[in-house]
Amino acid sequence: MEPSKDHLLPYARRPDFHVGRATELTGNTRRFYRVLEMLPGIASWGTLIGVIVLSIYFPFFAAYFVIGFALYWLLKTAFLSYHLRHNWKRLRHHLSLDWQALVARFEYDHLYHVVLLPFYKEPQEIIEATVEALTKVRYNKKNIIVVLATEERAGAEAQAIAATMKAKYGDVFGHVLVTTHPADIVGELAGKGSNASWAAEEVRTKVLDPHGIRYDQTLVSIFDIDTVLYPDYFNCLVWHFLTAARPLKSSFQPVPIFNNNIWNAPAISRVVAMSSTFWEMVQQERPERMATFSSHSVSFQALYEVGYWQRNMVSEDSRIYWNLMMANNGEYDVVPLSYPVSMDANAAPTLLKTIGQIYRQHRRWTYGVENLCYILYHFRHQHAISRTKRITIALRQAEGYWSLVTNPIMLFILGWTPIFLGGHDFHQTVLSYNLPIIVRDLLILAMFGLVISSMISLTLLPPRPKERGRWRYIVLALQWIMVPATMIIFSAIPGLDAQTRLMFGRYMGFWVTPKTRTTTDATT
Repeated sequence: MEPSKDHLLPYARRPDFHVGRATELTGNTRRFYRVLEMLPGIASWGTLIGVIVLSIYFPFFAAYFVIGFALYWLLKTAFLSYHLRHNWKRLRHHLSLDWQALVARFEYDHLYHVVLLPFYKEPQEIIEATVEALTKVRYNKKNIIVVLATEERAGAEAQAIAATMKAKYGDVFGHVLVTTHPADIVGELAGKGSNASWAAEEVRTKVLDPHGIRYDQTLVSIFDIDTVLYPDYFNCLVWHFLTAARPLKSSFQPVPIFNNNIWNAPAISRVVAMSSTFWEMVQQERPERMATFSSHSVSFQALYEVGYWQRNMVSEDSRIYWNLMMANNGEYDVVPLSYPVSMDANAAPTLLKTIGQIYRQHRRWTYGVENLCYILYHFRHQHAISRTKRITIALRQAEGYWSLVTNPIMLFILGWTPIFLGGHDFHQTVLSYNLPIIVRDLLILAMFGLVISSMISLTLLPPRPKERGRWRYIVLALQWIMVPATMIIFSAIPGLDAQTRLMFGRYMGFWVTPKTRTTTDATT
């Protein structure tokens, strides 16, 4: 029997509200959605091939384009560095505040926190570190409901770990609930979204409703299983919730700092991890561009009104924001907390496996381009959102996914194609001689942004283990020279891979990143 949709907001009751891919639609709507799925890949491949074609047939135009693009990159780097430094100062300020004293001015004892911890086959040490950190938060533990969301397909070992955690910590929190997401539910994609949605409904029927806990007084924090909270996270969250312009129409986004295992991770893992942190810090200074990412918090009321997280998605963490925004007629916010949570850098026992894992993780992240198709599809119907806002959001999102793939490749690889492909006549010109000099000088200036990144990264490190010498700080500072390579290998190429798969209808499944905190020291 189809579950009732009476509790959903009107727009969320549409049969295509939770569409995940074209194959779930029929007729003209299916064909239209397929076109939308093809557009990002066509735009990215068209741009990259276009630069090569211009370099062959119109080398003068291509050369001026490359110079203009390098100048644009310099300005963009300065812009991003400014926002990074600004958020770094804000984050450090927020870490210095006594949030417990700040929220004491409000009445907040009625607020409950559901902590959703979906996991698959992660080792017990990872899970226990996350739960142990919850025991140390400066908040009334009896108002915290911990949900260990297991997967049936993970087998008996996952169930045993969850049972061990409940037995050990059951008396610490108000409730510890273990849920088991069944395998092979028709219409679901095996992954975090389907598990989290199952767990959310379980906590509603088994904890909230039986104990009379109101949905509008319950905040749900969904965390990756490796997320370690800072002591004042819930106080910071409550303060922002109580002071938000529309708290029940807002999601709350912390800054993920991938530093749990940073001292043991290889250099390439550290650079990629900290780059991801920096990008989220920059986004916190531009909330109009934000969507939820990875670990975030939202009221149970808002989740219930849209049917929880999508069960047929790879990028459920950001899709829930677009669900909420569409369902609330555009009147929905992401509130940046500028307060950190600690997570793991992607690392494996060997360097080669680490590289493979990082690539697959970033391909999954950049597969978030599927959200652009969802946005464009629903903007055709959702006229309660103003046309200006729809156009602005669509262009902003499209530019973001396009630049993610094309900019690093154009800058560091295709920027030299006019010299190699421009022909004899072009090689005889002054422009041909000066092009590499101009581009080189502009890139050198842009690289000063890495100096800022290097300095900030050192301040976000956890305490240095005794077995690591002080010389390691020098290595951690110099490792940022790897950024041009990591941008191409772990950003542009996996992004292009994801867009190409979507373009040809080769839909991706949800790949669970293996978690380990013991790595070889193959590279510093």
